[in-house]
Amino acid sequence: MSSNDAEKPLAASRRDFLTGALKLTSAGALAGWLPAERIMAARLTCSQPNNFPADIPLYKQSFKNWAGDIKVDDVWTCAPRSADEVVKVANWAKDNGYKVRARGMMHNWSPLTLAAGVSCPAVVLLDTTRYLTAMSVDASGPVAKVTAQAGITMEALLTGMEKAGLGVTAAPAPGDLTLGGVLAINGHGTAIPAKGERRLAGASYGSISNLVLSLTAVVYDKASGSYALRKFARNDPQIAPLLAHVGRSLIVEATLQAAPNQRLRCQSWFNIPYTEMFAAAGSGGRTFASYLDSAGRVEAIWFPFTSNPWLKVWTVTPNKPLFSRQTDKPFNYPFSDNLPDEVTDLANKILSLGDGKLTPAFGKAQFAAASAGLVATASWDLWGWSKNLLLYVKPTTLRVTANGYAVLTRRENVQRVLNEFVTFYQARVQAYQQQGRYPMNGPVEIRVTGLDDASEVALSGGVAPALSAIRPRPDHPEWNAAVWLDILTLPGTPYANQFYREIEQWIEANFNGSYAAVRPEWSKGWGYTDQAAWADSAMLQTTIPNAFRAGQPAAANWDAAKAALATYDPYRLFSSPLLDSLGL
Repeated sequence: MSSNDAEKPLAASRRDFLTGALKLTSAGALAGWLPAERIMAARLTCSQPNNFPADIPLYKQSFKNWAGDIKVDDVWTCAPRSADEVVKVANWAKDNGYKVRARGMMHNWSPLTLAAGVSCPAVVLLDTTRYLTAMSVDASGPVAKVTAQAGITMEALLTGMEKAGLGVTAAPAPGDLTLGGVLAINGHGTAIPAKGERRLAGASYGSISNLVLSLTAVVYDKASGSYALRKFARNDPQIAPLLAHVGRSLIVEATLQAAPNQRLRCQSWFNIPYTEMFAAAGSGGRTFASYLDSAGRVEAIWFPFTSNPWLKVWTVTPNKPLFSRQTDKPFNYPFSDNLPDEVTDLANKILSLGDGKLTPAFGKAQFAAASAGLVATASWDLWGWSKNLLLYVKPTTLRVTANGYAVLTRRENVQRVLNEFVTFYQARVQAYQQQGRYPMNGPVEIRVTGLDDASEVALSGGVAPALSAIRPRPDHPEWNAAVWLDILTLPGTPYANQFYREIEQWIEANFNGSYAAVRPEWSKGWGYTDQAAWADSAMLQTTIPNAFRAGQPAAANWDAAKAALATYDPYRLFSSPLLDSLGL
């Protein structure tokens, strides 16, 4: 955060929160990260909404996002038991001046649901995780279909798919994400085809949104003058803005295509210098691009002030390699979920004491914990069904804030993108260090996916998700990959927003033209001023909308999506201050 005096009370409160959080993480106390508690009647401070449906229990609950920097007490909440009850609440909200927003696992950085610090908002949150969790599998056709309600977690969804012999090519690493939340922001993993790899029927190398065959949303019905359920098929152009709606709609159910499950081998490496891994395009050796060619599924986690990133490489491997450890469960990196005292103590000192000079030691401690943990748990070479290797982040891991961007380019240019980014990033880190400033104390995370290509949809005439960060550009059909760039730091770190702003402005300027283009990762931080994320009016009102206009037909660009969403929700029941700022 900014170091201005006006920002100090907020930064201090975040440091206090994080200090307690770090202690819980160090002790492995999952209870500290369970969904925010219900608030008893004696603690209520906000007036109860009038005329709320009597048959749907209403209660107060606090809202707290992943990083803990968006926390709102006393939010009216209900847990609808059916899609019909969701509709009932929506129509009540329309008639009573309230907004309605889905509240899944709150695993998000950007304030798409609630703005930080708001008091007694005229909002009712719908906790989808209690009842809207059913799923079913239909394997009767040439491509299997999985129908699931929006409140199911990704861990439960992938577990159910695994039991039916099904899986996905890639998925977000946390298991505690709801399907509805993932579809809202086109959640993704990391995967492109390895050289010579053939895509399985039902698979996609894009985001989870690209798997949708149909979905059911709560939309306004002009004839009846009320909100109702409406099912959209993937070959209906009107579904396009709903496939990654950024929270501007409310989805209750989706049917996804599914592929046969695959066994994967995940190998971890700590012995490749970043100068080799992210070398200039065309370089030999152990480059990131070389692993994309051999395996297709690669992730780099580069801790601050260390030389060798943690490289994960997933390879499709039907039979168990001799020296791999078989795993039959997800979350195989306990050293990431329960950090040693050395790491958490350094984090506490960096924030509570403002001792940024400890950041290099903190980065090295994170590296040591991960590299030693891989050895201690025999997790450097794992083999098992896809779910068990794709899910690896638990709620007890260190809470950080993050920015995020997707750089669209040709697969052959991925190495160039990474080299240019790393070169600039390192130069800025060193420049800040020379000033005694250490804004980035978390790792850089790099993933690569395909795009949300409608040709991968198992339905003739399927349309691309209009607002997906990795929607293809028809004017650049050669762009077939997306490089996801995320930089993490502890909430409240001085000069972080200023650093993020410099990175963002460089990314926008550098990856702009015939070689590449950039779009924001909706769930992360973007639109930076020197004081805050999601606050640069030019970015929110011009740059981002233009990124979804460029190269797109007028009938399916940002403006068309905005108009369609307004038709589906003319009362803006599902909007939020951030979405209002975007003009969406």
